[in-house]
Amino acid sequence: MKKIIIVFSVLLFPLFSSAQLKALVGGTLIDGFGGTPIQNSVILIKGDQIIKVGHQGNVEIPSDAEIISTEGKSVLPGLWDMHVHLMINGHSDYAHWDTAYIDDLESIIMPSSAHQLLMAGITSARDLGAPLEASINVRNRINKGIIPGPTMYMSGPFIQHKPYPGTEAFRWGVKGAQDGRQKVRKLVEAGVDCIKLVDQDQMTMEEVSAVVDEAHKHDLPVIAHSHRPEEIRRGLKANVDNFEHTGLSSAPEYPADVIEMIKERTAQMNLGPLYWTPTVEGLYNYEYVRDNPEKLDNDCWHLGLPQRIVDDIEQSIVHPGRLPYFQLTPSRKPTIERKVKQLIDAGVVLLIGTDSGIPMKFHCQSTWNEIDVWVNEFNIDPMYAIKAATYWPAKMMGVDDTYGTISEGKYADIIAVKGDVLRWVSKLSDVQFVMKHGNVVKGINRP
Repeated sequence: MKKIIIVFSVLLFPLFSSAQLKALVGGTLIDGFGGTPIQNSVILIKGDQIIKVGHQGNVEIPSDAEIISTEGKSVLPGLWDMHVHLMINGHSDYAHWDTAYIDDLESIIMPSSAHQLLMAGITSARDLGAPLEASINVRNRINKGIIPGPTMYMSGPFIQHKPYPGTEAFRWGVKGAQDGRQKVRKLVEAGVDCIKLVDQDQMTMEEVSAVVDEAHKHDLPVIAHSHRPEEIRRGLKANVDNFEHTGLSSAPEYPADVIEMIKERTAQMNLGPLYWTPTVEGLYNYEYVRDNPEKLDNDCWHLGLPQRIVDDIEQSIVHPGRLPYFQLTPSRKPTIERKVKQLIDAGVVLLIGTDSGIPMKFHCQSTWNEIDVWVNEFNIDPMYAIKAATYWPAKMMGVDDTYGTISEGKYADIIAVKGDVLRWVSKLSDVQFVMKHGNVVKGINRP
């Protein structure tokens, strides 16, 4: 994968602290590599970079450093969410949303979504599907410090056989292999960070292969839907890098031939890991939210949205049990855990991603909800889940030399929560401290 180098200017949005030399002192450090946490940790930060990591017995704290106490807290790398949709924010009617707010996406909705993610402790995110110009402009405004948000990696429009009616602004159809290559080159020229491929079972194999090959020629990873077995088969044949979702069918498990193809692919070490972003939370938690809708009243998702849009979203989800989007969910939910376990057993590397923005799923809640389902419902080790939200996403996007772990030479993207997150992973619902590139953007606790 390509190494993405992004130059950042001084952040312009309000911050709590911008001292050049800082020391985070006292917390239990989970560095992202998956090893034993460091007690009484010390993290020295100069400007936007981490310069020293250790504990209070082996790291000298310079006298001119600003000391930020992390006592009693778990300290982690800033989280990644590998499947977000900045252009949507929980509204239940896509057809209405796509027409009513298409002109507000770049100026209001996508900046609002990005800000909500950052305040939830997501310091890096991958956006998979939005109008091209808006995607690039919002990403660049974040990177220049004009608006707050995670470091964003944008796909721009979906690539597929044919756009759904009314979605032509952010879905591009492909007519033949050459057209597929031209569409990819147009995205490359615009500066996208990855290519999003969907409904590839409706494309010819020649078209699928052309899209993937052209993307790889330009060192761009290809992220593909995996809702249906034939999407997976064609994606594997074309060598896509990362599959999304566990599927929309109520089949109890993946077909045997698909699992064998996945195993064959993961055995080819020269190709690197096969990544998979299962995005289970939206479906898995639907019935709970339907029956216990109090979380919908959490106003964290109002951040950056004018009241007219808040009112519209609230009206669209006033009857959670009636939403067409979720009517098949009760038959799909029982299959999700089995499919996730099949993927793990087949050797894929799972990534935390959420489909954040789908109906009733808000950017300030989605990521920790996904981690919570993995750990507390599927019994996945919390360290595995945290690594899937820190180390592996950076590795997948080719930026692990500067992101993904708390270690020397990396950007200082750091979060902290009160208490032991490995014992109570739901503490990620209340991220009290967020640092992005050495700047404290949420919370500060000086001794």
